Parts: sequence; structure tokens; C-alpha cells
Amino acid sequence: MKYYIGIDIGGTNLRAALFDEDFTLIDKFKVGNEVPKGPEYNLNKIVTRIKEVWNYKSIVAVGVGCPGPLDIKKGKILVAPNLRTWECFNVKEYFEKELNLPVKVNNDANVAALSEAIIGAGKGCESVYYVTLSTGVGGGFIYKGEIVSGFNSIAAEIGNMIINEDNYKHSNMNLGGLEGQCSGSNIARIASSKLGNKLTAKEVFEGAKEDNSVLSDIIRDWVINVSKAIANIIVTVDPEVIVLGGSVIINNPDFIEDIKVEVKKRVFEGIEVNIKLANMGDDAGLVGAGILAEK
Repeated sequence: MKYYIGIDIGGTNLRAALFDEDFTLIDKFKVGNEVPKGPEYNLNKIVTRIKEVWNYKSIVAVGVGCPGPLDIKKGKILVAPNLRTWECFNVKEYFEKELNLPVKVNNDANVAALSEAIIGAGKGCESVYYVTLSTGVGGGFIYKGEIVSGFNSIAAEIGNMIINEDNYKHSNMNLGGLEGQCSGSNIARIASSKLGNKLTAKEVFEGAKEDNSVLSDIIRDWVINVSKAIANIIVTVDPEVIVLGGSVIINNPDFIEDIKVEVKKRVFEGIEVNIKLANMGDDAGLVGAGILAEK
């Protein structure tokens, strides 16, 4: 039997999983990512562990999901906000050299999208647009089972989409950008600024559900801003389904209906709005990386 390895590179942890031909997860592990020590130091921990525990398997390929922006054609990190000191590192070349296997690298949101499209909430749909609402905001577009990456490898990088006129600039992104307004960290930032004390995104949602007027207004704005982004996606690529994932929405699924109502206000009358909750959970990136390896 053939086996595939999926690797998920995150700012906090590095994870790897072994899959069989049916994408059944056989085994997985994670190691901490000590980002300031650089890519080779950290990725060597994964390579060493793979050689120790999976060396006896008939592994034929490796897929890697990595925060972007990336040069997907070369498999190289460009400038990833959560991976400072990793700029311009070629992930593909490193793993091919160390594991002596063919390697494919793609944006972490793209590979999560791939898992949702192939075996998750979007299974059976011709076109699937995945949006992750978590610490950051990202997206991935899958058409006929393939990732749409774009000429510059930035297709579906919706975190930089401008959705309002706010003058907050998140990292190197646009003023009024989606990530700067709708990520978990920025929900917390907005609420903390308005109330004068530090809050987490979880506390903001809890307060909104308890009818705290300030926090309710913040979450209402969040719903509207997310709906603007989704409406823009619909009139641009018209996907059969939009799948929402990431910790912010996974932990607050009741808001999907509110988002759907607001999206319908912002697209042509009569347009079908199909929005589903992701169902691959924390392993979406790993499974997607395994599927990427097989392609």
C-alpha cells in the first residue's frame, strides 16, 4: 500500500500525519515551533521524527501546508507574518533533500480548503470556497477538485480584502482589511479598545450573547463585515458552496444564519447563498496536505 505524509506548518506548532491511499489518518504527531530559531532548526525536528517512526512505510510523496504569502510554484515562503526569520526559505527544496521524496507546498488555507472540498463539508460540489476565521483570516478556492492559486500564488488571500474604511492597518495589510477587522485577535483588539480593558475574542462573543450592548454591537459589525467579504466572493467566482472554518466560527456556529441573512442583502436578488460550517476540525490542514501530496 502507498502512504502519504501531510505536514502543517504553524506559528506555534509543526504537525505531521501519515495517510493511506484512502486518506485514512494512520498516525500523527506535533512538535513546537520555535520560530526565532529559524526554519531549518524547526523543520529538522519533523524530519528526524518522520525517519524514526515512519521510515518502514512505503511513503511516496509529501504535501505541506504553510502560511503565506508563498511562491507556490517554487515552494518558497515569501513574507509570512507569523514566521518571521523564515522569509525566502524554500520549504519544498528542504523536504525533498531531507526526505528524498517528491514534495508539494501550498498555502495553509488552500490545503484546508482542499480537505473540505474533497471529503468535508463541500464534498460533491464542483466549486468550493473555504474561509477560515481564526487568529487570522484566510481563504481557499477549489474548482473541480483542484486548488486555484492564481498567477502570483495569492488567489483567495482574502485577509487583505478591503471591507470598510477603518484606519487600522494590520501587519502589512490594507487599511480596513478583512483580517484587521474580523480575525479573532482583532475582534479582541476592537473590544478592548472600546471598553478600556483587555478581552479575548471568546469573552467578546460570550458578552454579546449575554446582551452586553457594546459587545453586541461589535459582533454585529463583525457579522456585517464578514458578510461583505462573502458577498464579494460570490459575485466574483460564484462558488457552489462557501465553507466557513476556523476557531472563531467553529466555536460560534449560531452566527452562520446571521451571516447568511446579511450576505443575501448584498448579492443579486434570487441568488442562492449556500454557506456551511466546516466539518474537518483541527485536522483540516493535515488532511488537505495529505491530499495535496497525492495529486
